[in-house]
Amino acid sequence: MYVTPEQIQAANKANVEAFLAAANAQFAAFEKLASIQAGAIKTVFEESIANTRALLGAKDMQEFVSLQNSFAQPAMEKALAYSKSVYEVATGANAELSKVAERRVAEWNENFVSLLDKVSKNAPAGSDVAVAAVKSMLAAANSAYDNFNKVAKQATEIAEANVAAATETAKGLAKPKKVA
Repeated sequence: MYVTPEQIQAANKANVEAFLAAANAQFAAFEKLASIQAGAIKTVFEESIANTRALLGAKDMQEFVSLQNSFAQPAMEKALAYSKSVYEVATGANAELSKVAERRVAEWNENFVSLLDKVSKNAPAGSDVAVAAVKSMLAAANSAYDNFNKVAKQATEIAEANVAAATETAKGLAKPKKVA
């Protein structure tokens, strides 16, 4: 049994396609993050100018403090929205990279099983047990990989729920308290 140039070419093409898919996912994530960052910087700059002008126009200390307090809530909400946007981009990129990895692992498994079947046809008599053992180990490894992916997805869902709960808590803490 030997490897043909077509098989090498197909394997190289699959590897390059997987690399390009991962690179595209990363580039898209970086592009989104850059856009979010640029928007946040622009907003912060414009708001700081407006807030400074408002503070300079304060007639007394009470108005000055009142203006400062009125800036806190929107600033906190924008910071939370920024954090949520960054988190969404990160989880989206992670999901896309996971899909690329899952496709690559599935292709590898398929190729390995195909190779194993070819080898088993040409194997000497009595090697059926060894081939079955390798197939069994591969099935166990695939099962473990699937279980790991399920656990990772559950952990991601829990983390997202915790982030959402923390965001709501932070929003509640940022609301100004009315003093009687």
